[in-house]
Amino acid sequence: MKIRIIFAAISLVSLLLMAPDPIVAKGGPYKVNSDDTVKSTLLKQVGKRVSLNLQSGVELSGTVATVGDSLVHLRELSGKDFYDAIVRLDGIQAVIIRVRGN
Repeated sequence: MKIRIIFAAISLVSLLLMAPDPIVAKGGPYKVNSDDTVKSTLLKQVGKRVSLNLQSGVELSGTVATVGDSLVHLRELSGKDFYDAIVRLDGIQAVIIRVRGN
């Protein structure tokens, strides 16, 4: 009986040691380059969920579908199941990106 418990404990510890760190698996924290813009930041996030703080004070959260010269298309808006948004790039104050966690 003791051997089974010891073997189970060793197996559990081995599995925990082999599990990847979530931050390492995602490539670590986001890095800003000196030439980055709102557009280049959003281009890196196509297909991922972001939140946009607009100059009007509104915050929109959704998945970046496409990024054009002056507009970004957000789909699957949070809290608005059947809506998408087209947002002017020059109206964006901040891009909020999830870089840690699941």
